Amino acid sequence: MEGPDRRLAVMSELVRHRGPDGDGTWIHPHRHVALAHRRLEIIDLTTGQQPMTDGSGNWITYNGEIYNYVELRAELGEELFRTTSDTEVILRSYQRWGPACVERLRGMFAFALWDEARSTLFCARDRFGIKPFYYAAVDGHVYFASEAKALLPFLPEIETDGEALKDYLAFQACLGGKTLFRNVRELPAGHELQVAGGEARVRRYWDVHFALDFDRSGSSFSDELRDRMEDSVRVHLRSDVPVGAYLSGGLDSSIVASLAADMHPDGLSAFTGKFDLGPDYDESRYARLIAASKGIDLRELTITVDDFVANIGRVIYHLDYPAAGPGSFPQYMVSALAARHLKVVLGGQGGDELFGGYARYLIAYFEQCLKGAIDGTMDSGNFIVSYESILPNLSALRSYKPLLQEFWRDGLFDEMDRRYFRLVNRSPYPGDEIRWDRLGDYSPFETFRSIFYADNITGESYFDRMTHFDFKALMPALLQVEDRVSMAHGLESRLPYLDHPIVELAATIPPGIKFEGGRMKRVLLSALGDTVPTAIAERQDKMGFPTPFNDWARGEARDFVMDILTTKQALGRDLIDNRRLVEQISTESEYGRNLWGLFSLELWQQTFHDRATQYRALPTAPTIVIPPAVA
Repeated sequence: MEGPDRRLAVMSELVRHRGPDGDGTWIHPHRHVALAHRRLEIIDLTTGQQPMTDGSGNWITYNGEIYNYVELRAELGEELFRTTSDTEVILRSYQRWGPACVERLRGMFAFALWDEARSTLFCARDRFGIKPFYYAAVDGHVYFASEAKALLPFLPEIETDGEALKDYLAFQACLGGKTLFRNVRELPAGHELQVAGGEARVRRYWDVHFALDFDRSGSSFSDELRDRMEDSVRVHLRSDVPVGAYLSGGLDSSIVASLAADMHPDGLSAFTGKFDLGPDYDESRYARLIAASKGIDLRELTITVDDFVANIGRVIYHLDYPAAGPGSFPQYMVSALAARHLKVVLGGQGGDELFGGYARYLIAYFEQCLKGAIDGTMDSGNFIVSYESILPNLSALRSYKPLLQEFWRDGLFDEMDRRYFRLVNRSPYPGDEIRWDRLGDYSPFETFRSIFYADNITGESYFDRMTHFDFKALMPALLQVEDRVSMAHGLESRLPYLDHPIVELAATIPPGIKFEGGRMKRVLLSALGDTVPTAIAERQDKMGFPTPFNDWARGEARDFVMDILTTKQALGRDLIDNRRLVEQISTESEYGRNLWGLFSLELWQQTFHDRATQYRALPTAPTIVIPPAVA
């Protein structure tokens, strides 16, 4: 029979990898409410089991870490507590402050809390969406889980959401709470969900406001940023198990690892990956440099095409649906390495969005400077970076010549929203592989504009509008990857840059300081550049873990890729014409960034859509059989 016990068991089994250290369930004796939890033991190893009750009828299941749990515990009163876990801190905070408790939590979290007195299920997700929360309303029930796959057995059909697919094709991300699964929603970052009286209500509880402070000096911002960053790393190291770090060799992860090593009395372990295909795919020399300077125990992984063939199906399975680029694959492999040694790692995600680390920002500003110089409207002002200062920094674009050629192919000097959309738009070009007429009239560009011109950005700053869009629309996809590839191995990834005191400070720093002299991440370098070797601080060859997918697809993995794209099901898709993609691979010596997007979509459909009957059978099957990942 398909009762609540069975449903909880199915959902719990589908996310077993997230919590291999234990599990628990709670079913309300009189109401249609039930919670399940998979545990990864990190804080309070002996009394932190979930679901947890406060003894007054309230119950919680929670994923994440509350880094200020020590301070909140002291504020609430030590006498209230029966455990030493941060889970109980959320329960007691809710007792004291109700739903407003989320405004006091500093950390990454997604939780569901049953409020017995109000007969309400109160759910919330952290300010940046580091931890996931998916939900679906089916036949009068609301199902929720940390991964979308746990909801699939309860959907009437596993179908593709056409609007979400348009978003994905444009941005390799889904916007506005959509997912690629129709009827599965994602609770947006900084939002809460309350279910009561048969109704579900979603409300925003936090947002970042770009209120620029032109009265402060650059050195003042740098000093405060350093203090906040040191404090963030300090609290992110709170754990009852060892903590390590990812170390790519880039500035962001190097700063985090450096600060952590200084605070870690027992020494720090770090993990990096590389492809043995030459310097274009290997920045491990920089990781070794920071490791040697700080006494970090660095473990390196060389990733091969055989690893790709063996694991890419598992990556797509764990992602739930494809997001961002092929970097999810090497991240998955490095996470597997780290998980063999510990349970918690620190990462550098968020630094690019907060402090301007993407080359596209430099490209966009360069065009605006040229336009201003030609039109005679160049003004150093509060929001403009001058072309005199940008010119010496253009060497950072050396490896981006193909992107520049494509970017300037048409639309040069158009309005800045259209120009930035062109920089972030990943839609296949010309896009003959997509049956656009079956995807409806929805416009990703209009959704883009609503975020780009959001009213929480004051003034005329092009830089703030670009970074705001990335922060709100593109970074969630990167965080989806960050969470899934780590939790696939029972590993928790913590992100010190995404500490809300740091984000709120960054939103007040004028672009002329953040981007002073046209130098990307200038304010971050001023604040913390001295914590890393000069060779890392002065790097101009930012890589971002490039993945040789196109090289492999043309060479050593060509048969594998073609086999995926030429199955009977692949050649008969309703929305994607894989025959056109196969023709391109067969006849063209070069093909662009659309290959990864469409290849991963096909793997996704094989992993979930083609196995829909297996998922629908799970709630009534005599035993749980999780559909295997594509090998």
